[in-house]
Amino acid sequence: MEREIEVDDTPEALLAAFAQRQWSDGLPLVPPTEDRVRVMLGGRDGEHSLAAMPPLWRQATLEKLAVNAVMAGCEPACFPVLVAAVEAMLDPAFNLYGVQATTHPVAPLLIVNGPYGRRIGVHAGSGCFGPGFRANATIGRAIRLILMNVGGAWPGRYDMATHGSPAKFSYCIAENEEASPWEPLQEGDAVTVYGGEPPHNVNDHVSTSASGILTTVADTAVSLGSNVGWYLTQSQLLIVLGPEHARTIADDGFTRADVQRFIFEHARLPLGTLKLGGMWGMQDWPRWMTAVTDPAALMPQVPSPDDVLVIVAGGAGKHSAVVPNCTFSRAVSRPLGPA
Repeated sequence: MEREIEVDDTPEALLAAFAQRQWSDGLPLVPPTEDRVRVMLGGRDGEHSLAAMPPLWRQATLEKLAVNAVMAGCEPACFPVLVAAVEAMLDPAFNLYGVQATTHPVAPLLIVNGPYGRRIGVHAGSGCFGPGFRANATIGRAIRLILMNVGGAWPGRYDMATHGSPAKFSYCIAENEEASPWEPLQEGDAVTVYGGEPPHNVNDHVSTSASGILTTVADTAVSLGSNVGWYLTQSQLLIVLGPEHARTIADDGFTRADVQRFIFEHARLPLGTLKLGGMWGMQDWPRWMTAVTDPAALMPQVPSPDDVLVIVAGGAGKHSAVVPNCTFSRAVSRPLGPA
């Protein structure tokens, strides 16, 4: 990749030059000048590599991360979140190669915990999955630019997602810890990366009990076309409870562990339904599942209650969300390094 190019000093010229070289996600960019990259690095060693990034196995140096962070519009204070997220994605458990290359519309979702994320503006309230919040938008966008420009996963070339997803532009939120009746997903300043689909809305304006809301959540979490359950040894579900739903559930005496157990036990499909199509018959179904013969047997979506991740996010309104994973990737967390 060229280290320096000269373009006319206009946004249009910069975008055209970067798009021609396939360095852009298609949106306007901030010019990654030497001075801006140096400020983003904040004294860190730009030559330091976190590891080789698939699918093309290029070295993910801090300088490359900083270049893409500048392009995405990140403030320098966001850089520790970005570095920790890349470190987490490069953990073998996350299986970044699979996440990058699959036909599934998976994208790494960043979930930020702790006071540092709040200070830099990572939003956890109303509309947290949507536009309007610079930290969320630019951190998530920087991750995607890194996955494309460093990892080399371009749509139709190494990124083989059949349809892709809007989450592939930017996918970053914080947990709404202040509105949560339970302990956070991670204590202290940390980021969790989760290979997930876009959020699936859960609309329940009627239930007044924990079991009522969670039954609706569990029903939303299962479908014949879902990847979840196919590769059962690694499948996970992320449940994003809106604050109103979370409060109703907690007021019924449910702990986070109770929520996990309920979803594990109720987010199931009968074997007879699974065999109608979808992913049934793929070689990765566990042997014990293929040995079951009762068509009425209810088959789990995930290996254990611990594989149901529960956070609280969003604002007012009796909505929650389910984010299925891509079955071959596990959520990974990392603490934030120094600012």
